[in-house]
Amino acid sequence: MVNKSIFQRLLFIFIGVSGAFSVLFGAWLAHAGQHLSPDVVEKLQTAQFYQLTHTLALLAVLFVLKHAWSRVLTITAILLVIGICAFSGSIYIKYLVGWQTVGKLAPYGGMSMALAWLSLIFYAKRKQE
Repeated sequence: MVNKSIFQRLLFIFIGVSGAFSVLFGAWLAHAGQHLSPDVVEKLQTAQFYQLTHTLALLAVLFVLKHAWSRVLTITAILLVIGICAFSGSIYIKYLVGWQTVGKLAPYGGMSMALAWLSLIFYAKRKQE
């Protein structure tokens, strides 16, 4: 059983850190990241965009969870956190640190994000019943 209060606080912390990192990294990439090749910049911009948009999606899920706790939305939130870390995180590490093998996590992160979006169908179906 997940302690709802602790889970919600951890999500707020994750959202705060992820959102702030997205904004700061985007600014760094636009200014100090000019020394990187255009191909690398494009990949990092994609990771940053996905991180920011899915962090906002996670925030929306959290607001619904605060008003109506749901096991499905809890799973949705977990999938979004995993997706953000695995997709964006692995791309950041691959291209900024040079650890190539970690880049193999990106597709799993993308699938986790997609599953999070699809899980909303189950939430809608349950609410309908």
